[in-house]
Amino acid sequence: MPQDYAALIAHGLADSGGMAVLDPATGERIANVRTYSSAEIDAIIRAAETARKDWVGETAKFRANRLRAWFDLIVAHREQLAEICTRECGKPLAEARAEVDYAASFVEWFSEEARRAYGEVVPSFAAGKAIIVTKEPVGTCAAITPWNFPLAMITRKSAPALAAGCAMVIKPSEATPLSALALEALAVKAGIPAAILRIVPSADPAEVGKLFCTHPVIRKISFTGSTAVGKLLLSQAGSTVKKACMELGGNAPFIVFEDADIDAAVDGAMIAKYRNAGQACIGANRLLVQQSVHDRFVERLAERVGALKVGNGMEADSQIGPLINDKALQKVEMLTDAALSGGAARVCGGGRHNAGAQFYTPTILTGVRQDMAIAQQEIFGPVASIIPFADEADAIRIANDTRSGLASYCYTRDLGRAWRVMSALEYGMVSINEGLLGTEVAPFGGVKESGLGREGSRHGMDEYLELKYALMGGLSG
Repeated sequence: MPQDYAALIAHGLADSGGMAVLDPATGERIANVRTYSSAEIDAIIRAAETARKDWVGETAKFRANRLRAWFDLIVAHREQLAEICTRECGKPLAEARAEVDYAASFVEWFSEEARRAYGEVVPSFAAGKAIIVTKEPVGTCAAITPWNFPLAMITRKSAPALAAGCAMVIKPSEATPLSALALEALAVKAGIPAAILRIVPSADPAEVGKLFCTHPVIRKISFTGSTAVGKLLLSQAGSTVKKACMELGGNAPFIVFEDADIDAAVDGAMIAKYRNAGQACIGANRLLVQQSVHDRFVERLAERVGALKVGNGMEADSQIGPLINDKALQKVEMLTDAALSGGAARVCGGGRHNAGAQFYTPTILTGVRQDMAIAQQEIFGPVASIIPFADEADAIRIANDTRSGLASYCYTRDLGRAWRVMSALEYGMVSINEGLLGTEVAPFGGVKESGLGREGSRHGMDEYLELKYALMGGLSG
């Protein structure tokens, strides 16, 4: 392992045994990490609760300064963190660097929001009485993070928790624990008490999830992942009535109207569909293109997709890395093959790539119908499924015909249409004429079966705070 980042993860490595971390591009074992038993995690949770009482007793400025120091260290270690991210999740190094910046942005934002957990004084209902509302930390929290954005999902959950005065225990994905361990090391170096932010890799995610959801000390569970697992966690968390924030699966429509700037729409589709080899919950899952511009859009998109460089993310010119594992590859194959058998047409791609065992060729399919599995399930791969539509009402009908409601995209130069479509789309996030919508300053989250709660922005801070109403009487002279 290269020495430039080995020190960041050394505390989490196992001398022998442990859980293997593999490079999805090569199948090479990168490292073995220490895993934690339920009994060990229970002790860590209780230690976090003890340490939290001192952490919340510090001033908001103190917590803000510690978070700011963490941000500075993340920026200073940008290259090391990006390499760790690429090695364990496969995304191109250029995308990994962008993810480091995105991850750092949440720490910077919430270092500033730490000072702004304002309460309020409510005009009283009676003389001699005062109503005060304060915001207080939820308590000790737990999070389960995914493999596709292993840096950003850690900071988007932990930074607001720490800013609010909470402690956080996190189980990262079994595929990508190294990024989490590196961030943990930098947090400690920044002066954040070790017990306040703990990373607990485990080879038994179901057991840890159940422990988090049923543990009497944990007051909030935050999860990013599949809808099926999110539903299970919500059911388990109900046993102790925990606060929950769930960012679950998506089925994002990417709508291109006939009055759109087609070149801009193609640029946006390249980002929304092919970033991280299509492995993103907010990725464009269905490209809805108006019939009058369908062929022109497909032609231009095919030119761009056909030129994508597929290869190991550590290669400087790589644009499409591997899928995370063979199971993911098989799912993409199954959905693509079923669509082709059902009448869809292959414009380009449509099969495995010779770059390695877990690479799939960037693909475009036309003639996809809304009733096909590829339009109903998350593809999570570099496959663009194009569905034609007739008019505005048809586009909205198709777009909303899903149980998911995370992200959506719309390209049009008609201001009235943009407003109507934005209002009609049943999604937590709508991006108009832009293919990349993630930012620390806006609330991230979905509706319907895509989740509960919001991350990022001032609303993300509120997710880790509880309102306390205090009535003060006897104030008359």
